[in-house]
Amino acid sequence: MIVDCAVYRDGVRLAGDRTPASVAAELATPPPTEHEPGGVDHDSVDGERPVPREFAWVGLANPLASELAQVREAFDIHPLTIEDALSPRERPKVERIEGTLSMVLRTARYLDATEEVDFGQITVLLGDDFVVVVRIGDAVRLEGVRRRLETHPERLHYGPAAALVSILDEVVDAYGPVLDGIENDIDEVETQVFAQGVRPGQPTERLYYLLREVLQTQRATSPVREQVAALMDGDEVPEGAKPYLRDVADHLADVVDRSANARALLSSALEANLTQVSLRQNEDMRKMSAWVSILAVPTMIAGIYGMNFSHMPELESQIGYPLILSLMATICFALYRGFRRSGWL
Repeated sequence: MIVDCAVYRDGVRLAGDRTPASVAAELATPPPTEHEPGGVDHDSVDGERPVPREFAWVGLANPLASELAQVREAFDIHPLTIEDALSPRERPKVERIEGTLSMVLRTARYLDATEEVDFGQITVLLGDDFVVVVRIGDAVRLEGVRRRLETHPERLHYGPAAALVSILDEVVDAYGPVLDGIENDIDEVETQVFAQGVRPGQPTERLYYLLREVLQTQRATSPVREQVAALMDGDEVPEGAKPYLRDVADHLADVVDRSANARALLSSALEANLTQVSLRQNEDMRKMSAWVSILAVPTMIAGIYGMNFSHMPELESQIGYPLILSLMATICFALYRGFRRSGWL
């Protein structure tokens, strides 16, 4: 659905409810500026993209195809760009098609109860005088971003790029609690792996699930670093807004480093756990082999005297039975002591 649709002039939201079509019509006849009639505010350095005095900001959440079609027609957006916005499995990327910059971001939040990362998607479509934000999923909501920006007209003065940078900042900041939750679970599972008295092998499934979530988080965060670098080098973001973008880049670098460290820790813990499992299996096999060897002695002796031949030693002796039992016990005890000394039992 269309969550919000507004027009901003000189960083201030204009009153009134609007639709994408009415916004597009309103932008088609902008008010004159102090410097030139009906033009664009050219308060930029040479070579920099001019900042529009008015721009539209349309927000959609889990939209229908028909709602995106209205937005596409209103702002003349290429169909391929809209197609990417509808796909919830797009890889994070930045591309420009026919004057519209499309930025796809993967959003994330950590569900501590299930130790899973809930992923969503935000697609930002940036034009010269509009920004369209398409949100799929509820991992990161953007109502607060718009409200905070509306209290800072000096930032909204930079046009659609101000919305893009603020959304980027919100998405990157949301990765922090995700990694906090993952790191907390890593500490717990490391304690479980190395704790005495806990049977090795029990944390294996948990380790694999956590490693999967970390890998998915890396796939969501790592490409964003390239996107931010591309925006820093391009002219889509005015120079006045780039300090905010540099701040996002700093936070993102920390997120990427933390996710890489989490992956390394989980890989090490998984390797240690599998080593412990292997050692435990070897220990179990030694114990089984030792007991089989001990039990083989009385089994062999009993088998020999169970062949029922008429002439066998000790069959007629009164001390034959206790003698054989004592021999079995002595040999078994000697084997038991030997295996105990060698650490097999």
